[in-house]
Amino acid sequence: MAYRVNNIGLWLDEPEDLLGQRAAEKLGVTRSDLASVRVVRSVLDARKKGSPRYIYTLEVEMAPGRKPKQLPPDVGEAPPPPEPLTSVKPPKQWPIIIGTGPAGLFAALGLLERGVKSILIERGREVVARRKDVAKLMRDGTLDPESNMNFGEGGAGAYTDGKLSTRINHPMVRKVIEAFARYGAPDAILVEGKPHIGSDLLPGAVAKLREELIAGGCEVHFGQRVDDLVYKDGRVAGVKLADGRTLESDRVILAPGNSARELYERFAADGRVSVEAKPFALGFRAEHPQTLINGIQYGSAAKNPKLPPADYKLAENLDVDGEVRGVYSFCMCPGGIVVPTPTEDGLQCTNGMSNSRRNARYANAGIVVSVSVADFEREGFHGPLAGLQFQRHWEQKAYELGGGKFFAPAQTIPDYLAGRVKKDPGGTSYRPGLAHVDLNRLFPERLTTSLKQALKTFDRKMRGFISDEGKLIGIESRTSSPVRITRGEDLQSVSCKGLYPAGEGCGYAGGIVSSAIDGLRVAEQIATELA
Repeated sequence: MAYRVNNIGLWLDEPEDLLGQRAAEKLGVTRSDLASVRVVRSVLDARKKGSPRYIYTLEVEMAPGRKPKQLPPDVGEAPPPPEPLTSVKPPKQWPIIIGTGPAGLFAALGLLERGVKSILIERGREVVARRKDVAKLMRDGTLDPESNMNFGEGGAGAYTDGKLSTRINHPMVRKVIEAFARYGAPDAILVEGKPHIGSDLLPGAVAKLREELIAGGCEVHFGQRVDDLVYKDGRVAGVKLADGRTLESDRVILAPGNSARELYERFAADGRVSVEAKPFALGFRAEHPQTLINGIQYGSAAKNPKLPPADYKLAENLDVDGEVRGVYSFCMCPGGIVVPTPTEDGLQCTNGMSNSRRNARYANAGIVVSVSVADFEREGFHGPLAGLQFQRHWEQKAYELGGGKFFAPAQTIPDYLAGRVKKDPGGTSYRPGLAHVDLNRLFPERLTTSLKQALKTFDRKMRGFISDEGKLIGIESRTSSPVRITRGEDLQSVSCKGLYPAGEGCGYAGGIVSSAIDGLRVAEQIATELA
């Protein structure tokens, strides 16, 4: 019999050899009663400053004939392995998948596991070749609107960190993480409480996933932008490509990412695909020296070599002018860099990334405030694309404030709070570079007030967060999609049968893992229809 044993703690100076003994003590048996001990999950607990420790979840197998007399509350039987998937009858027309981000790739993988081949269409380049376009944007501010930080194989996550942590609790989470490990990501992601691949290793894993799809018979086409859908008798009948060709299929999975603005504008214009405005969040990237964050989070233990670069997670709900508004940290990157993520000339936006070792000088995170349909309307934006127009408006303002060529407007946190332009922001990881300006010139006053109040609260939680060493870099605006392609319980568009909106871009996920899971869910829905 195998058991899951939770909440086994080890201090930093204690060896992992003690895990078996502590599991045995919790079960009320001897160490020799355990045939095997395997780490399922480990999480760093740094709540006690100066005395961090790791908390483990273990899976233990009892020796033959041995059994605990009574199970403690935090011990249970280990879950059984998942049932193997069975093949279904392939359709006459292969499903077409728009986009090769996590939702698109895992939709194709889920279909292939059920014996269904698909055709994947990607406007950008394959993931390794993408690196050159990303590097050119960072080097001299030259943007390729079809291949950049957002567009291309692997989606926006491929070159913006590769974090696999997620807030959703879904049985497919493990499947996604195991898949990435199978395709070459470090085995450590299988047990880390906050699994992270790194932007240096994730592209290789994405490429191997694509190679498996092709080996299974799928087609993958790069440099092919979908400009519109083909319709027949009230349902989807294929896709129209930018080069004028048409590909036919009665099942299309729409997974283009949250920056596929031309496609969403086409849907809103012709009215055949139901689109609605969706709340999202925007703000800045906060950047600090990693040593400062280590000291704040770890206290006197900050220099312990067994500790990883410290991260943080901050959130606050504030009442501003009678409205409750959330402000929170987003996509925190220890030992990382701030990167430009525009998809259109004249629009400035940023994100963060870390390589697998997380050994860069700075830490960064989005500090963002939630915005609603009411916020869009106050600025004069209405209709299903109101959020997209609101997002684009502030990206344009940020570009102008930065002076062009994707220089990012930036300011020290104390100067931002004081409304002054005094101290230069100093060194940064951001390329092409920073423009020292007053960020109070961005965003409506109610959003600025919310951000400022939250920063003061965050400093009470993390003393030193407000520091001349800390700077804000503009802007963080692609936190999630500003539109939702509405779908029903069958995961099909409510207005166009055969169209399956999926992933973050269509408003149904937020990050690599949740997007991959949504792709798997769509694949399973199609397989159920074919069974």
